[in-house]
Amino acid sequence: MIQDLYKQKRFLELRWQSEYEQSGKYTLDMLKIDNVIKDIINEIKAEESKIADRENKIRNSAPQVSVAT
Repeated sequence: MIQDLYKQKRFLELRWQSEYEQSGKYTLDMLKIDNVIKDIINEIKAEESKIADRENKIRNSAPQVSVAT
């Protein structure tokens, strides 16, 4: 999931660059691409936060020890 978001972000960055090279100025399409990139960055941050939370829960969990009597 997170790798797909990074790929999508990179694709949009290349599209933005191509648009700039063609027009030579900042266009409305580039603004739209910028907004989508910002949304993707927020999604990436949320996913990375979820992953970090899971890793912290695993790291901080106490081992379960059963004592047979």
